[in-house]
Amino acid sequence: MAPVSRRTFLNASAGTLFALPAATYRAALLAEDKPSETVRVASVGVGRQGRGNMNAIKKHVVAVCDVDKGHLADAAKTFDTSPTKVRAEADYRKLLESKDIDAVLCSTPDHWHALVTVDACKAGKDVYCEKPLTLVVTEGRAMVKAARDNKRIVQCGSQQRSAKEFRHACELVRNGALGKLKEVKVGLPGPNWGNMPVPDSDAPAALDYDRWLGPAPDRKYNAKRVHYLFRFFWDYSGGQQTNFGAHDLDIAQWALGMDDSGPATIEGTATFNKNKWFETPETAKQTFTYANGVPVHCTLGAGGNPGGVTFVGEKGTIAVKRGGLTVTLNGEKVDKPYDLPTGDIKLYVSNGHHANWLECIKTRKLPICDVEIAHRSATVCHLGNIAIRTGRKITWDPKSEQIVGDKEANAMLTKEYRKPWVLG
Repeated sequence: MAPVSRRTFLNASAGTLFALPAATYRAALLAEDKPSETVRVASVGVGRQGRGNMNAIKKHVVAVCDVDKGHLADAAKTFDTSPTKVRAEADYRKLLESKDIDAVLCSTPDHWHALVTVDACKAGKDVYCEKPLTLVVTEGRAMVKAARDNKRIVQCGSQQRSAKEFRHACELVRNGALGKLKEVKVGLPGPNWGNMPVPDSDAPAALDYDRWLGPAPDRKYNAKRVHYLFRFFWDYSGGQQTNFGAHDLDIAQWALGMDDSGPATIEGTATFNKNKWFETPETAKQTFTYANGVPVHCTLGAGGNPGGVTFVGEKGTIAVKRGGLTVTLNGEKVDKPYDLPTGDIKLYVSNGHHANWLECIKTRKLPICDVEIAHRSATVCHLGNIAIRTGRKITWDPKSEQIVGDKEANAMLTKEYRKPWVLG
């Protein structure tokens, strides 16, 4: 393969950089795949989000995996009427050994994403990994390397990229519909942790808690630190900043043409739960300023920006959220924003996020939210949290992927894994 630049590589959606023998995956994804052309998928992590992902591609799923016996049994039951028996395992590594599995759908808690993805790539499996791609920045670069070294297709579950309203909004911005861009506003929701903590206790018999912890620090089981609520504790996630930021800050990156880069400076403040029921912010205000001078003002929680992403330019505004696109030009609302011509710059078209992944497995094109793109978008989220946690404005070098002149902040780009777990 001739050397290519990172930007060329990311934009190579029409190419076949990783060509497989034609007999392996001959056709693009059709409504009814022939059995010989079905991508055989192992679904790892089958809780709430995992079940949704699994059901989206159910006919391709040949194995399920979860450290919670209840989740595993419930997932397996959904295939009781299937002609082919679905394999069920508690340890994903056993599935990676199988030659009857082509790809892995990873819907685990965030602190497991990197290990599952890297191990799957090394085992020759393509991967769909839920967002946010990573727990810390350095994991993302390791995941990109594993995908490239092993010629694997890795899609991240930031599915807004596959929605028409977000693509159209980003094309309008990229083609100058607003004139000079002045600022971007992003509004993320506050935590939905619920009320009242519970005391630590023994883990339920159905849950292999040590394996659930995996690379995370050892600590006593608490019912309000696992399953959905894990995302509000630093050991496992980054709060709503990474949960929803992996969607909306990703769209800001796309519109700014920063899929292979990131902001130059980051600063922010936050408030936290006064009773310390959970660790990540209740509210936050951050500013990510890019090298071209455009600031992205991101709020989290009550009293912040409207939900979704709003682009503000000389000629008006473009506001986009799930299922909604509002354009105001020269002081007047545009009645039919999808009729606005976008211009010469056309962005990747995907008519379904899971379908795009399956199609790219067959064609070996890069997916719409390729691992490099997802790593860069997750990095923005992490940098916002680092600025909040250090209480300082930080300067980011997107080429070296280092924080400039701040040893303490730089140390937060990585995280030590609990033994015996090792990444890569």
